[in-house]
Amino acid sequence: MHELIGDITLCILFAWVLGLLAHFSRQPLILAYLIAGFLIGPFGIGWVKSQESINVISELGLIFMLFMIGLEIDLKKIVRAGKVILFAAGGQLVGGVVLGLLFFIGIGLSMGSGHFDALYLCVACALSSTVIIVKVLYEKHELDTLPGRITLGVLVLQDIFAILFLAVQPSLDNLQVSVILLSIARVGALVATALVLSRYVLPWLFHQIARRPELVLLGALAWCFLIGEIAERLHLSREMGSLVAGVSLSTFPYALDVTAKVTTLRDFFITLFFVSLGMTIPIPGASVIGLALAIAAFTVVSRVVTTFLPLYLMNQGLRASLLPAINLAQISEFSLVVIQTGVLANHISTETSSAASFAFVVLAVLSTFVMGRSDQVTRGLIGILKRIGLRDLDHKHEDGEHGGGHGDARRVVILGFFRAASALVAEIERRNPPALDQITVIDFNPLVFRTLTDRGMHVVYGDISSVDTLVHAGVGKAELIILSIPDSLLKGADNEKLVRHVRSLNPTAKIVATAEILADVDDLYEAGADYVTVTRLSDAHELYKVIEAAQAGLLHDKRAETDTLLSERREVLP
Repeated sequence: MHELIGDITLCILFAWVLGLLAHFSRQPLILAYLIAGFLIGPFGIGWVKSQESINVISELGLIFMLFMIGLEIDLKKIVRAGKVILFAAGGQLVGGVVLGLLFFIGIGLSMGSGHFDALYLCVACALSSTVIIVKVLYEKHELDTLPGRITLGVLVLQDIFAILFLAVQPSLDNLQVSVILLSIARVGALVATALVLSRYVLPWLFHQIARRPELVLLGALAWCFLIGEIAERLHLSREMGSLVAGVSLSTFPYALDVTAKVTTLRDFFITLFFVSLGMTIPIPGASVIGLALAIAAFTVVSRVVTTFLPLYLMNQGLRASLLPAINLAQISEFSLVVIQTGVLANHISTETSSAASFAFVVLAVLSTFVMGRSDQVTRGLIGILKRIGLRDLDHKHEDGEHGGGHGDARRVVILGFFRAASALVAEIERRNPPALDQITVIDFNPLVFRTLTDRGMHVVYGDISSVDTLVHAGVGKAELIILSIPDSLLKGADNEKLVRHVRSLNPTAKIVATAEILADVDDLYEAGADYVTVTRLSDAHELYKVIEAAQAGLLHDKRAETDTLLSERREVLP
């Protein structure tokens, strides 16, 4: 017992020190935890040698990690997922598994007779890292873009796929139809028990203790271990039970409160899991490094093929098809969980497990770097794909169809289309519908392109940061040019650069630009803008009117007025 406490102390201490180094060098924290585990483990300095300690730390971390993954799975988002996300995820998962089996069996990995290295690797390579993706997309303000929403939708469905695999995993040694059906029946019983209790018992209990944070936290942990123990009794695994416990909790009203209170404890045990995983990684030989590089290369290539192709075939355009493929091109933390369950079940070799961990590290570093520059990468790839014959959504304009050729812009041009532009078009449609015929929209969102085209508006599909796009669209002949997208959402340019480009192409047009920061207003005027909108001013004006209505007892009337306005609008972007 004292040895376990000492080992946990070393784990936390080294994780913190290397975590600081990772933070300052802008590397993934998971990478730091893996290295910390390797350094203090039996293959490093050797300060932690007890296999029992490593197993206990690993299992505790794994249980909490799966519990938190379950808490963060939003079943409502899965139900609301559009067909684009469903087909993209289906193509990526099925294609990834099929290609993975062919590839890994082809390079000589085992598949059968109690050894399933190829199967575990193809499942692991089909999953992408939620931690890395969400972090980078959040920093780039791309979570709410079309490629961002597709990426997040695919991630959610990948988690569901991993859950189904973990349900079947204990029966891999005896894969008969009856055994699989029995495993599914056990999972069904577990899920039904968890959902019934979380629907009819937990809400009442948590309501009673809502003001006692320590009891909320303790209740969440008790629920996690209870469902885990039920799973163990059903001949499933505690890890599977903790995942189901998290998913069932995610559906009830106190999920956010529970998640907030468990977060600190989650971080502690997830850190322990990755440190303990690092302890199991031996010093790599040539064969392990070779397999790791093969896994990494396969993951990148297969992700591009299985994600890009379904999206491209659904007419999402080259950019919206490439970006999710780039975003998803790494191995998930969940993949390491899957691999670890295989190690514990003696389904895969230590060499395969180590290679998967090294591949995870390599892709975590490379993916973070490439995702940060995904717009430049995408522009380069689009040029290559066009040269080899793939058509983008602008091919009709390039062929001169639908009036999208050079010099064909209308009197008013909207450069870029996001929420402000969507609101503007809805307002014009409400007040003066014929004015829409005088507007050209330039954007590279395929949803915007199709929706506005279906409504009869003139749309040019293209990247507004490219001068060639502006010239092609005929911006030089427009009378009023509106830039409504703030700098934080622009890719490859900012409002000041766009104003300078537009002014050089059209010296006489009136240019309206957008500023997020007050200091940018003067810079935009110096660049050639005729008017600069500052969204915080209009927001402040509206909020002041709301305060006045509340103080006068007219807040209900104010809301009714707003509800009426909203009901009359047909916005492209919700």
